[in-house]
Amino acid sequence: MAILARAVGRNGLRGRMGIARLRDVPWNAPPMLNIGHLRKQAKLFLRWHREQYYPVAARIRAVLPRYRRLTDREVLAQPFRLSDAQELVARTVGFNSWEALRWGSHLVTHTRTGTTAMTTLVAAEPQLYVRDILASVEFYTRMLGFSVAFTYGEPPFYGQVFRDGARLNLRQVDHPVMDRRDTEQLLAATITLEDAKPLFLEYQEAGVEFVQPLRTEPWGARTFIVRDPDGSLLLFAGRGD
Repeated sequence: MAILARAVGRNGLRGRMGIARLRDVPWNAPPMLNIGHLRKQAKLFLRWHREQYYPVAARIRAVLPRYRRLTDREVLAQPFRLSDAQELVARTVGFNSWEALRWGSHLVTHTRTGTTAMTTLVAAEPQLYVRDILASVEFYTRMLGFSVAFTYGEPPFYGQVFRDGARLNLRQVDHPVMDRRDTEQLLAATITLEDAKPLFLEYQEAGVEFVQPLRTEPWGARTFIVRDPDGSLLLFAGRGD
């Protein structure tokens, strides 16, 4: 399993991408790909990059290997052409290049009839409600090893933290949305990773509060649960032995 400090652009906060499986011609690609729609999507990504829209930087970094070691700010400072945006679109839907997408889309269109076009869901970002966003950012960065993607507002009332591909949105509220004190089953987010044990040991050394210590589940995964300062429960799950 693969495991997410400035205001967002005027279009608001959008979803980010996962890392697609790549094949030369993916026979399991979504049927009836609309190449015109995908061209427009590539132009939109190009415009977002030019407008310094931070969420698109995360998608570029996660999908295009040559940007993988750069920060959001560095990604937005790099040259980004239409061909790069087209490659981004192609890889997101499962092809390794725009040319492969064009050929594969043509092939799929003419070999799969009577099917409905599909939309690819690329990521989900949990939204956590907190009473003090600065205190929450401090907890996630100092205790859980996350970094700050951005904070918004004067004073801040919204923000995002990330570690590798895991991203959590933080929203400050005056009162808790629900009382989590009486249940240990109400998870706020599940974060998947290759192996949960090294991270569990890291958090143990850092003094993180565990609601559930590391254990092997009946279905084979190894999991543990931590609680943040506002009572939100985060499940970390990795493959078993």
